[in-house]
Amino acid sequence: VQLQASGGGLVQAGGSLRLSCAVSGLTFGSYGMGWFRQAPGKEREFVAGISRRSGDTRYSDSVKGRFAISRDNAKNTVYLQMNSLKPEDTAVYSCAADFRGSGTTTIASYEFWGQGTQVTVSS
Repeated sequence: VQLQASGGGLVQAGGSLRLSCAVSGLTFGSYGMGWFRQAPGKEREFVAGISRRSGDTRYSDSVKGRFAISRDNAKNTVYLQMNSLKPEDTAVYSCAADFRGSGTTTIASYEFWGQGTQVTVSS
């Protein structure tokens, strides 16, 4: 199983980035997907999740209204559109596959994880 995140980079505050996560080695449409982030010295935190058929999405309060998660089951890819970025969004962003299928906020439900991509937002 491979989850390959890409699209990170350096952006000024107020800017946008779109992250992608290409998934292989599992039945993509059977899994919920999530994005998590981890800043230096902090614990990993949930950012956004999407159910297996895109019917349900959920977001952390800190990104609600600025970020949008989506998926393309034909391409085995999940996306995270990040707008109005803030310096506090700086972190390594990782995608993960949720065996329960809901895109839950619960980290323990995520069975497979990608390596992550660095997002740095300058002020």
